[in-house]
Amino acid sequence: MARFSWSQAGAFFYLKVPSILNILIVKLSSLGDVLHNLPIIWDIRAQYPDARIDWVIEENYVSLLTPLLNSEDFKGIDHIIPIAMRRWKKNLLSRQTCQEWQVFRQELNSVSYDIVIETQGLLKAAWLTRLATRNKDAVIAGLGNATEDSGYEPLARLFYTESVLVPLRCHAVDRSRWVAAAAMDVSVPDNKASPPQFYPPAFIQNLQQNSQLFTKPYVLFFHATARVAKAWSENGWIVLGKMLAEQGKQVVLPWGNAQEKIVSQRLSMHIPNAVVPQALTIQQWFGVIAGAELTVGVDTGLTHLSAMMMKPTIELYCDSPRWKTEAYWSDNIKNLGDTDKPPSVDQVLDCVKFYF
Repeated sequence: MARFSWSQAGAFFYLKVPSILNILIVKLSSLGDVLHNLPIIWDIRAQYPDARIDWVIEENYVSLLTPLLNSEDFKGIDHIIPIAMRRWKKNLLSRQTCQEWQVFRQELNSVSYDIVIETQGLLKAAWLTRLATRNKDAVIAGLGNATEDSGYEPLARLFYTESVLVPLRCHAVDRSRWVAAAAMDVSVPDNKASPPQFYPPAFIQNLQQNSQLFTKPYVLFFHATARVAKAWSENGWIVLGKMLAEQGKQVVLPWGNAQEKIVSQRLSMHIPNAVVPQALTIQQWFGVIAGAELTVGVDTGLTHLSAMMMKPTIELYCDSPRWKTEAYWSDNIKNLGDTDKPPSVDQVLDCVKFYF
């Protein structure tokens, strides 16, 4: 089996491809970026059903990948390789850091990879692609250009054998699929013929059947965001919450840090029977989202998780480009607003009526 590939210099070269490939994905963080990378697992399996697929990821986000580990009825990821760069840099020269680094290197070098894929274009991830053990003809495919409103470090291209050019306005999911397609030397998947897939349907169904953290019909409000400009108005959340409470729905107000908890508590004072839950892990959020009748949230990781679980979701864009991350793969999901165009309260209320 063989294929042609496109080099950085623009010339075709001939590669011998083994019948069973070893493929490494390097996508470290964050929550939303990891989620937008998930469809390439399905794309790889479509081309190479028997490939070995490993993934390097920051330790805090391993739970996002565990539902995709190989099982009797689903073939996804073979091995997850956790890394702790965020934690290690706080104690770079400590004995524990050195020991954990050696364990990581042993895992990374336990397989000789034929294809390495890095879809973010960041130096720390690109550098890791070169640390992996590779065969002599291995392809290291990475993002070859910046896209609008995305972080990109041009020097990352020095670590790739293939720098993949994508449209300047390229959805985060599509960008990952472009790079993976180039690495495999196949056509970029058509979104209509081959819409992106994220988690196994059986996994979601099992979560729905076993979700027990909240017993009432409830709606999730993911109001919190790291950037204040991306937040929707507190008055909007209150008006929406009161409407849902009148319909017998319980509003759940998650939070991720002390400041966000204060906002959740403040909103709960104005929304009848609203609940501010305890801090939850990513693994717990899978179950909470699966059990919700509806998720309403700003442009943030947990809102995207709901959309990628194909749950009824309303995404609110207040100060970020909708084209970049909007969920386009399910009629269950509605996207409102855009950069400098936050949705009005009436727009959101009308959208909620679609579900109830």
